[in-house]
Amino acid sequence: MKNLPKITAGLLLMSFITACSTVPFTGRKQLSLVDDSSLRQEAALAYTQFLKSPQTTVITGTADANEVQRVGQRISRAITTYFNNNGMGSQYNFDWQFALIKDKNINAWCMPGGKVAVFSGILPVTANESGLAAVMGHEIAHAIAKHSAERASQMALAQGGGTLIGAASSGKSQAVINQLYGIGGQLAILNYSRNQESEADRMGLIFMAMAGYNPNEAVNFWTRMMNAKEGSGAPPEFLSSHPSDARRINDIKKLIPEAMKYYKAN
Repeated sequence: MKNLPKITAGLLLMSFITACSTVPFTGRKQLSLVDDSSLRQEAALAYTQFLKSPQTTVITGTADANEVQRVGQRISRAITTYFNNNGMGSQYNFDWQFALIKDKNINAWCMPGGKVAVFSGILPVTANESGLAAVMGHEIAHAIAKHSAERASQMALAQGGGTLIGAASSGKSQAVINQLYGIGGQLAILNYSRNQESEADRMGLIFMAMAGYNPNEAVNFWTRMMNAKEGSGAPPEFLSSHPSDARRINDIKKLIPEAMKYYKAN
């Protein structure tokens, strides 16, 4: 009996070591204790509920709405083609959806499984289609990197050794989505770590390049975002947990040569 705590700790450590996945492009090992497929199912439900909420106004048929659809489809097609060509299509078989939301907040997000929302308040900052591609590429990168599942796994670990493991079978996957996104019936941006944000920057540059958007435009977008932040006197929600502006822009400049390897102008 005296050895039980050590044995239990050892088993938990073994489960953590084996419950890892690898982020594409960056090669980073991440904790994977929560079933990503179950999160996708619950995210799809939450996304539908969000779009149908009386508090949500979805913009359709306008030039801006069409641009969101066009950019989203170009990026998602490029990603799908890449993973299919590299034998990973089954892992990233997303049911993509893109929506422009009437909301003055400077915000955008992508839920597990490719459920994307762009708030109209960010469009003056994106300024053009390439700027929008920088935003959507970044947010889509969070989903491709399974950052939501990783955060949920970290929550599970913090709650005592993985109480959220097997979320699909235990019926807790909806609770996970609510914890990660839900606030008062409206979805909130997931508070990713700075490391995850930097990883999404790197992958987002690659994704926009794959879709035929020049990744150099990301520097212009983030510079405008920095100016918008300074002008408002408070950081936009989109920047709530992001690296400092100067660091981010400098890091992106260093990452552009890698992204340019994937760039083919349309």
